[in-house]
Amino acid sequence: MKIRITRHALERLFLRRISPVQCEFIISLSEVIESYPNDTPFPSMLYFGRVDDRNLHVVAAIDEKACHVITAYEPDTDLWEADFKTRKKT
Repeated sequence: MKIRITRHALERLFLRRISPVQCEFIISLSEVIESYPNDTPFPSMLYFGRVDDRNLHVVAAIDEKACHVITAYEPDTDLWEADFKTRKKT
């Protein structure tokens, strides 16, 4: 599937020093840890994976033509459990 990166995501990737290739790797080979079926214009998912010694979350929405990267970041240990897959209870 073709990977497209939104303008917002590209700006965030640059600031966070995350490459588009790293995002593609996470989407292709990692697991979905949350789904957001009511997101618009397309349902989106939160992927978690480890690449280049970094834990990364990638949010992407999939339509019939492409996978659209919305944002990517290193998960915050204040918000996520040690597995980086489970949100901490607030």
